[in-house]
Amino acid sequence: MTAPASVPPDPVAAAPRLLMWDIDGTLVHTGAAAKLAYAEAFTALTGVAWQRMPHSAGRTDRDLAAEAFVTHGVADYEPYLEEFFHRYAAALAARRHLIAEQGRVLPGVGAVLAGLAGHPHVIQTLVTGNIPSAAVHKLAALGLGAGLDLDIGGYGRHNTVRADLVRQCRDLAEAKYGHRFAPADILVIGDTVHDVAGALANGVTAVGVATGTTSAADLAEAGAQIVLTDLGAVEPVVRILAGTDREAAPSIA
Repeated sequence: MTAPASVPPDPVAAAPRLLMWDIDGTLVHTGAAAKLAYAEAFTALTGVAWQRMPHSAGRTDRDLAAEAFVTHGVADYEPYLEEFFHRYAAALAARRHLIAEQGRVLPGVGAVLAGLAGHPHVIQTLVTGNIPSAAVHKLAALGLGAGLDLDIGGYGRHNTVRADLVRQCRDLAEAKYGHRFAPADILVIGDTVHDVAGALANGVTAVGVATGTTSAADLAEAGAQIVLTDLGAVEPVVRILAGTDREAAPSIA
C-alpha cells in the first residue's frame, strides 16, 4: 500500500495531529458485498452451507470470522482463518462493482477528507475492523482513499479488541513520522461505541459520528468527547478535526 509523503511538524501552525478513521458506517455504506463475500469464502473453504452473518457494527474481521465459524459448527477455527481471509479478500475484490452499485459515500465525507488533506499538520489513516485488503476494496470502489496513510493503519485481521488497533496505529505513526503525538491530538473517528471505547482505553479523543446504527445520544453516553450527527457541515467539521477551532462546541446537530 502506498503512503503519502511524510508530513513534517509545523510548530507555527499547529501541533501534528493524527486522525484514525473507521470505514463502515462512518465514511461509507457498502451494501451486501461483504456479507456475500463472507458466505462464498466460508462455504468454499469448509463445505458448510452459510446461514447468517454475525452482527458486524464496530467489530473486527477476526472477531466476526471466529463467531461465524463457531455458529456454523466449526469450533476449531484457528487453522482456517488465514485461508479464509485470503478467500474473503478475493471474493470481495470480485464484487467491487457491487459496492459501487449498492454502496454510497456518506454525507460530507469526500469534502472533509479533502479539506483535512489541505492541512499539512494533519495525518489521516484508518483504524478499522476490516482486514487491510477489504479496507482498500471498500474505499477504492467508492472513490476514496487518496490522502490516507494506509501503511500506519490499525486493521482487524489479528485482533478482536479495537483498543489494540488504536495502539498499533499510534505506534506505527510515531515510528514513521518521528513524533510523539499528544493524546489530545490523536482522534479516533467512528460510528459505534466500540470506536469510542477503543479511543478512551488509549486516553485519546473519541469522535462519534451518528451515521451508523448508534445514536448521537448513545455515542455521547459512551464517552465520546465530540459527537457529530454526520460530516455534512464540512467547514466546521474540518476545523474541529484539524484542531484549528478548539473553542468549537463538542457536538454538531
